[in-house]
Amino acid sequence: MSDPVWYRSLYWRIAFGFIAMLAILLLAQGLLFLWLTDRIFGTPARTPAQLAALVAEDVAEELQQRPGGDLDAFVRDHFSRVYQPFLVVLSNGQRASNRPTGLPPEFGRIVAGRMRAEPLGGGRFGDPGHSRSVTPGTETGSEPGAGAKTPQGAPAIEPRMGSGGPGGRRGGPRFPIDYAPIMVSDQQVGVVAVPSNPPPVSVALRELGPTLTWFGLGLLGLGTTLTALFVFRPAHKRLRTLEHAARALGEGRTDVRATEAGGDEVSSLARTFNRMAIDLDSRATALLASDRARRQLLADVSHELMTPLSAIRGYVETLGMADVPLDQDTRSRYLGIVEQETHKLEAIIGDLLDLARLEGGGDRLRAEPVAVEDLFKRVADRHQPVLRDRNISLDFDIADGTPRILGDAARLEQALQNVAANAIRHTPSGGSVRLAASAASDDAVSITVRDTGPGIPADHLPRVFDRFYKVDAARAGTAVPSGSGLGLSIVRAIIERHGGSVSATNVPEGGALFELRLPAA
Repeated sequence: MSDPVWYRSLYWRIAFGFIAMLAILLLAQGLLFLWLTDRIFGTPARTPAQLAALVAEDVAEELQQRPGGDLDAFVRDHFSRVYQPFLVVLSNGQRASNRPTGLPPEFGRIVAGRMRAEPLGGGRFGDPGHSRSVTPGTETGSEPGAGAKTPQGAPAIEPRMGSGGPGGRRGGPRFPIDYAPIMVSDQQVGVVAVPSNPPPVSVALRELGPTLTWFGLGLLGLGTTLTALFVFRPAHKRLRTLEHAARALGEGRTDVRATEAGGDEVSSLARTFNRMAIDLDSRATALLASDRARRQLLADVSHELMTPLSAIRGYVETLGMADVPLDQDTRSRYLGIVEQETHKLEAIIGDLLDLARLEGGGDRLRAEPVAVEDLFKRVADRHQPVLRDRNISLDFDIADGTPRILGDAARLEQALQNVAANAIRHTPSGGSVRLAASAASDDAVSITVRDTGPGIPADHLPRVFDRFYKVDAARAGTAVPSGSGLGLSIVRAIIERHGGSVSATNVPEGGALFELRLPAA
């Protein structure tokens, strides 16, 4: 059984599916994170200072139209889609933020402290010249760069150009803040403060965490579903098919087959199962054929043995009747018939035993070089009286370079004698039988036995080597009586035990041709 190709392996597909799902999940999470951070830090205002000015203008317009309106509700409604957090602080103490959780820690206290340190009178607090970078925990002075101290807890301020200056004099985290004044009727009523730097990681996680979590869970569920559909579902379906096939095979149905598609371990298992099912099917078929052959053999043996036994019984009973007068000639003729039937019965039993030993492997064959010429001479010597009485010629033809045969000399002679006897039996008087031998192309020796009889009908050819099968009715007109019907079966058993083959055909000129192919020495 060949191993599946590595890239079709179920284990590799599971690994690739997991890695691909993880990569897609990380890529999608990263793209989502970049998109969200771009919405936070890439707002339509572009910079924190521009965002502060835009929010201050909208809040000022709202306060002018609705002086007593709900500032917090207005900010939430109008700026909820702005991810950059900001803080609106009015002089009356009102505060509002679009994302309170997105602001740095102590952001509101710092802005309020600066408003106390730099009142809204005089220069407008929040103008570009008043942008500051502060350090939490330091004290503040009333003038830029003066270094004066205010009451404990107020932050120190120092001048900063733009929105990202160097920060305060003392160490610690900086909060660069961009401001924009809220002007109503030329009066500053508050300020909008926007952190210039990105919020801390904890703030970003708190803002983006829920969205990323739900998005990741959705991608994980989608990836799991796709993996189940495209990796596990086909394998599960084929495993179910294999399970049904195994259950059917256990119930005795040897014709079931599992699906072999896929090229993975499941397919390899299905191929192994199918080979096992095919083997079991062939064995079951062979067992049924063997059972039919056994039943047919018993019927044939019973029929063949019943004929001589019936004749023997009949004549013996006749000879034993005291009230039936028999002269000496009649009694001698009856006893001769009984003797002939006894010999026939003995021959049938001997052939059956011989065939059983050959087909069962109980007879051990010797392997030695055997000359074809010696076999032909012994055949001629044995059948010489019959050939002379019926005026049948027996010809030999051994081609030059014909090698010797590797096999058991006695069994090879028996096989050739049976074929020759069959040919002589079905050759009419005055006919001829020809034995020929030549070297075959596949290191074998081909021996042919050809007669000039009536031939074998085409529908009988496939069965001439079966036990007790006789075609005498089709090859009528011969003078020699038929044998037991086991001679050609013994021939096939001997030749196949030697690793050869035997076949029977008809020649166009008339007569039958038997070919024995045996391994060369």
